[in-house]
Amino acid sequence: MNKTAQSIQSAAAGGTFHIEEIFPIVDGGRYAVKRIVGEPIAIWADIFRDGHEVIAAAVVWRREQDQDWQRSPLRYDVNDRWGGSFVPDQVGRYVYAIEAWTDEFATWRHSFELKLKAGQDVTLDALEGAAMLTKARAGGDTAAIIQRHCQAYLETGEPEPLLTPELRDAMADSQARPDLTRSPPLPLMIDRPRARSGAWYEMVPRSQGTTPGQHGTFRDCINRLPDIAAMGFDVIYFTPIHPIGKTNRKGRNNALTAEPGDPGSPYAIGGAEGGHDAIHPELGTLADFRAFLAACKLVEIEVALDIAVQCSPDHPWLTEHPDWFRRRPDGTMRYAENPPKKYEDIVNPDFACDDAGSLWNALRDVVLFWAEQGVKIFRVDNPHTKPLPFWEWLIHEVQLQHPDVIFLAEAFTRPKVMQGLAKLGFTQSYTYFTWRTQKWEIEQYLNELAAYPMREYYRPNFFVNTPDILPYHLQSGEPWMFKSRLALAATLSGTYGIYNGFELLEHEPIPGKEEYLNSEKYEIKVRDWDQPGNLKPYIRDINRVRRANAALLQTSNLRFVGIDDSNVIGFVKQSVDGSNTVAVAIALSRDYHEVWFPLGDVQIETSHGLSNVAVLENLITGERVPLEWGGVRLRIDPNRDPALLFRCLA
Repeated sequence: MNKTAQSIQSAAAGGTFHIEEIFPIVDGGRYAVKRIVGEPIAIWADIFRDGHEVIAAAVVWRREQDQDWQRSPLRYDVNDRWGGSFVPDQVGRYVYAIEAWTDEFATWRHSFELKLKAGQDVTLDALEGAAMLTKARAGGDTAAIIQRHCQAYLETGEPEPLLTPELRDAMADSQARPDLTRSPPLPLMIDRPRARSGAWYEMVPRSQGTTPGQHGTFRDCINRLPDIAAMGFDVIYFTPIHPIGKTNRKGRNNALTAEPGDPGSPYAIGGAEGGHDAIHPELGTLADFRAFLAACKLVEIEVALDIAVQCSPDHPWLTEHPDWFRRRPDGTMRYAENPPKKYEDIVNPDFACDDAGSLWNALRDVVLFWAEQGVKIFRVDNPHTKPLPFWEWLIHEVQLQHPDVIFLAEAFTRPKVMQGLAKLGFTQSYTYFTWRTQKWEIEQYLNELAAYPMREYYRPNFFVNTPDILPYHLQSGEPWMFKSRLALAATLSGTYGIYNGFELLEHEPIPGKEEYLNSEKYEIKVRDWDQPGNLKPYIRDINRVRRANAALLQTSNLRFVGIDDSNVIGFVKQSVDGSNTVAVAIALSRDYHEVWFPLGDVQIETSHGLSNVAVLENLITGERVPLEWGGVRLRIDPNRDPALLFRCLA
């Protein structure tokens, strides 16, 4: 008999357990499922074995660096499906597994009760059950319960003491488990709530000053905090704050030649003053940056930094580690390209170089340096252009030391590449929302994001615009469109963002392109942040509603409502705990709309259980509208407000 046959026979003799269809899981356990700390994680699996023995099962879990497992029981549901839940109480990387074993006492009890019911002689069976009590492994109160029931049986000879629920429960955890089977460990990433929800404000720090032509400083950024906080943003995201190279520096509007005084692109990182762990001297010092972090903390705003793995030709690494970079056949440095685009002011490290290990470590140390300053959110520029194994390694390395660090993948690329980045560890991801404008494509896209399996690993961050992207639908500068896109982003996704200037309706493009004319990527701008017609009050109201309604601070519990108007989108969202339900209708055209919003089959949690929606409360005006015939008639004038937001009440 060969070894394979022997191993199969050995397993069969022991009564092999099959543990299948485990949930939640991503790609068979290759990648981590993402959840939020302090919230129950629902678990289920199909568990079965041969024979009629009674099965017991549990979910076990621990943090990746811990040794001891925690355990929570699974309960039988139907058709060999078992379910349960557990609640991780710390952020970090976890593993979990499913265990199954034979509950020998429960098996005896089940057989005994069948024989007893059939009127068979159970004298020997009772003795067998009592003998099992003497082998129990228990202590304390559990041991006392088992001993008491055993003594009661021995004194009376009656089987009733052996059949009590109290003894059943005591024996469940007090027996040897020789056939215990455990599934392979499956990864989990437990994040803090900011990983799932937040309102981001992207700003170019050098453009936050008040004097034309004068470089802004961190002090100028601090002076802007009251305005940004008043709009209700949770995260301020800085474009790169590092020294900018002079070699091949770009001029205004991406001109190949810079004029005197042109500041260059902040993405051409590195100069005589330092590289990725240094600060552009005109912004201030490291102490000034720390002061900015402290000022943000006072107004409950986090700071996100841009991590761009690219260098100016003046970056210190080109001198210190010339082998990290690739040269052309004529010996010149190979600058960055994304044909037909060229970036003559940027060179990329060569991840295939002979000293790639040192390069990886240096980039990890950059992130760790800023994390140690207090930055716990990083937006990574173009991660899809770097090796995916590098990001998986770097994120793991950083989160082992700083488990509360959040990574946002800025990758507008092919869907499966974006999904792959999310699977391998990125906490959040940019999306195609920026270009989704039609009702059908918005619904289709959100249904994909909110459905299994993407909801298990892909957390969307809906940016309405970026320094690189001025979508065509914003180029008219119509206020209703800006409001509509803001409302869509802020209510559809738990996390969304705007790039500064959006609130001022900035919309002048390079003709024929989705790019800003006179982009502040290449120049310093000074704005009147209170100029007439700005959208700050509207943004404030939207963010106020978001903060007050947990249903809007997540993406997955989303359901679209059938509205008979191709230019009005309607949906209902519910919070994770079911305590908050919000209904939203948003116009996608500037026409006046009158629509029927059906809610007859929507139920909400109340103190008495599930109830139908009876009343809608307008979250902006406070007005209450009762439902009639299972719905409500809505009138939307986009020129006033393209979005109607309601809390659902019983």
